[in-house]
Amino acid sequence: MRYFVYFTGLCFLLSSLFFSQSFSQLFSQTSAPPKEAVMHAAGSFDVKVTPLADQSGDPTLGRMALDKQYHGDLEATGKGQMLTAGSPAKGAGGYVAIEKVTGMLNGKSGSFVLQHTGTMSHSGTQLTITVVPESGTDQLEGIAGKLNMKVAPDGKHSYEFEYTLPTNI
Repeated sequence: MRYFVYFTGLCFLLSSLFFSQSFSQLFSQTSAPPKEAVMHAAGSFDVKVTPLADQSGDPTLGRMALDKQYHGDLEATGKGQMLTAGSPAKGAGGYVAIEKVTGMLNGKSGSFVLQHTGTMSHSGTQLTITVVPESGTDQLEGIAGKLNMKVAPDGKHSYEFEYTLPTNI
């Protein structure tokens, strides 16, 4: 009987915590989050990379300016900076970059920021390019997503962009 009382008390305590937390969460939300639609964009881009002054004095480190022109579903310019490290002679390295993209994306105007992280080694390459949260402006406010880049053997660059936008914008 004593265990039944403890068990009942424990169940009451847990259910009280659950319901009080659920009700407080329910009433603390002022509005539902905006619904999002998954979108796709693809096309090509041209890129110009210009070395910038690097004060480190270390030849394995680099700093570059990025100047891009996107074509296709994304008609925009991209401006940014990239930091690099590694040994190109050994086929290994890494980079990080921040790029602000301004223009038209599938008919919507505005800007957003991309964050790049890439590595290269004998075992392969890894590249992640994501939209910086809350960086979208104008009709691209609320944008989120990932951009994939490809370089063809002939040196031409292309992109595929999967993104979401709130449907109420």
